[in-house]
Amino acid sequence: MLMEKPKSYAKSDAFPGAEAVRQELERVLESSAFKGTPRRKKLLRYLVDELLGGRGGELKGYSIATLVFDRDDSFDPQADPVVRLEARRLRHDLDGYYASAGRENPRRITIPKGQYAPVIEWVESEVAVQQSPPVSGMVADATPSVSPLIGYGDIGVARPYRRAAFIAVASLLFLFGILAYSFFTPKAAIANHRSVENGTSIVVLPFDTDASNPRNVLLATGMADEIMGGINRFGGVRLYLASGLATKVSGNDPIQIGRDLDLTYVLSGTMEVDEPGGMLRVTTRLVDVKTQRILWIGSYDREYSANSFRAVQLEIANSIASALGQPYGVLRTADINNLSNSATTTMSSYECVLQAYAYRRLLTQALHAPALSCLERAVKRDPNYVDAWGMLAWLYMDEGRFGWLKIGTKEDAYRRAMSTAQHALALDRNNVAALKALSSTLHYMGDFAESLRVQRLAYAANPNDPDTLAQLGWRLAVRGNFKEGIPILNEAIERSVNPPGWYYHLIAIDQYLNGRYAEMCETARRSTSDGSGMSWSFVAIAEGALGQTVAAHQALARMAEKSPLLARDPASAYRRHQAIDSIVHALVAGLHKAGWNDRIASADSM
Repeated sequence: MLMEKPKSYAKSDAFPGAEAVRQELERVLESSAFKGTPRRKKLLRYLVDELLGGRGGELKGYSIATLVFDRDDSFDPQADPVVRLEARRLRHDLDGYYASAGRENPRRITIPKGQYAPVIEWVESEVAVQQSPPVSGMVADATPSVSPLIGYGDIGVARPYRRAAFIAVASLLFLFGILAYSFFTPKAAIANHRSVENGTSIVVLPFDTDASNPRNVLLATGMADEIMGGINRFGGVRLYLASGLATKVSGNDPIQIGRDLDLTYVLSGTMEVDEPGGMLRVTTRLVDVKTQRILWIGSYDREYSANSFRAVQLEIANSIASALGQPYGVLRTADINNLSNSATTTMSSYECVLQAYAYRRLLTQALHAPALSCLERAVKRDPNYVDAWGMLAWLYMDEGRFGWLKIGTKEDAYRRAMSTAQHALALDRNNVAALKALSSTLHYMGDFAESLRVQRLAYAANPNDPDTLAQLGWRLAVRGNFKEGIPILNEAIERSVNPPGWYYHLIAIDQYLNGRYAEMCETARRSTSDGSGMSWSFVAIAEGALGQTVAAHQALARMAEKSPLLARDPASAYRRHQAIDSIVHALVAGLHKAGWNDRIASADSM
């Protein structure tokens, strides 16, 4: 659908709905749920005023720095990232507000990534559509089912198109079927949730260091900034830097800062620089504000030289960010463990995403159905919540690859997954969850080259995500490229806080193909943490190769219990993951040696 680009307006009075926008601005700034600091509130007011004055397309980092943040004429955006950092934090503040207190507001103020000009969204009865650049090379007919609410050009206002709204709603009904008539989270339930709908919240404090050395103080503050930047790449987290909170809180007590701002976690640490010895020591800890329980402690000792200090500092910051932010890392695991015991229909949108991650760790049908239902409600409730769309694409794909469809074919499920992932990428073309879901769907559709290309895009978007690495290594190895895939899988495991069982599967297969049966047995048993029939099949093969008949038969029994398909037709079970024939034949032969033929009758009777 082609659209005319709105013209610029010379006066604020000429801006469509200017008064309504001003009212929305005041509603945001005065809300206790909007956690913006005074200078971010000043920034938001300035950006909206410039938009209403017809100058949205003229917003530059230099003018914002000098007029909002009181920088002088010598301001250098490369040396001082204040504008980029504060704009990023402001985006998170607005996302959090509209996911909670502002969720019913008829209008929304957003700041898309890559620009400073705000976008005004009308969310009452009209839907505005913008052509969003897709990731090149994607399937042409896999179009988004619902159009995102995004503004246009310099002016940043989304115009109403009733026909577009009708088409979007019709597409939604076609793709998703009839969802619940409506969904309203009880206010009492919202009050009891520690997690807001677009993610958990954390304050990163400047690290303690030798205050008598100004250089060390600067480096310690920079460490906090780098950690924030790394965590931000994972999404699902609202970040706060303590230096911006000084006017809101008194004292330097980390827990008190977290309590005053109603945050979930506090990250603090120390940085010791031994210049004569060339050693850098960083110790950090994550604390749950509500319980004051220490959830994680990280210690890092690194040698450095004058030329390598910056690289060492960045390596440590990335390691901390990865440990906290990765899909099965400290933050998400803690949030999953804190999930309320309430019914699925009372979960926040963020909790639906957590439920989907909990499912993806074990990949069981029992966990799939409630997670899918919860996510479908979440995207209906919060249509701009890109992480929910990305995880929903995963669950649609799993309907196809595991045969969990109630109606339709696996091809229908894959098309639905493609459409959903494409829609997520229309909202944020660098969203890692959506890129990974798209890559996986392409793999199961048989487009292996495009799958790898998209997976590498996901890695480029966040090289600190070990799950992205694991999926890349897995897809390379399952298609026979063990030489490249296995080192990647090993690196992913090394960088993971708590790796899922499937990370080990292709490593175990590689060990089997190379006759390293004892190593395979150890690797396969590690993979059984997921409880899957696939993992137990590898244990059976390894034990059979080692001549351990009793252990092999016990593993076969566990395999049959967990996966009737593996017990009945293991070749089909392995092939549905697009494994090459040589892998399938070797694994089936291994099951025969483990005694699989003796178990056909009992498996078929299950």
